[in-house]
Amino acid sequence: MARTAGSRGEETALRVREAALRLFADKGYAAVSMREIAAEVGLQAGALYNHFPTKQAILVDLLETHMVDLIAAWEGRSHTFSDPVEALIGFVRFHIRYHLERQDAVFISYMELRNLERDGFERIEELRRVYEGFLRKIIQIGAAKRVFAVADIPVAAMAVIAMLTGVNTWFRSGGRLKAVEIEEIYVKMVLGSLGHVVAPQAGRVQQPALQGV
Repeated sequence: MARTAGSRGEETALRVREAALRLFADKGYAAVSMREIAAEVGLQAGALYNHFPTKQAILVDLLETHMVDLIAAWEGRSHTFSDPVEALIGFVRFHIRYHLERQDAVFISYMELRNLERDGFERIEELRRVYEGFLRKIIQIGAAKRVFAVADIPVAAMAVIAMLTGVNTWFRSGGRLKAVEIEEIYVKMVLGSLGHVVAPQAGRVQQPALQGV
């Protein structure tokens, strides 16, 4: 029987997701058992199967939820940008901020792809292509307007996303640089990697006000 939003069953399922996310990020998917997830939530192992039939189902749910939420969050902001340079700056800032706030979800989204079975893998890959498509479109429009110079748009988009997501592997709050300073550095690096030339007299990349980011 379907659970209704706000029901005790839905609340328990949320607690299962949160516990599994912590355990997968800490120990790795392969090392975590359904019994361990159930214990973390305070359930009997058998009761866990009322919410998720397998550990694989939990992993797919976590990765799918992460991507769906990421896509929705960007779609809620993308309409505020009026040109491709502004949109690219907004995308860089958005991606870094969103991912730094969800480090466990990002970690398992990339590290545990290898543990997805075929159907789950294909579902997540399709969502990843949708998100990557947003960046491709920005680059494509910028190339058409001659504000970006790239040899291969799909490769450029994949390279930029890899560069941005890589921040999660080394950034730690309280370190030498604040997150906002990292954003500034990455904005300039990404613009440079796409052949956006800064006017000599400006001395630096002009950063327009970004609504909704």
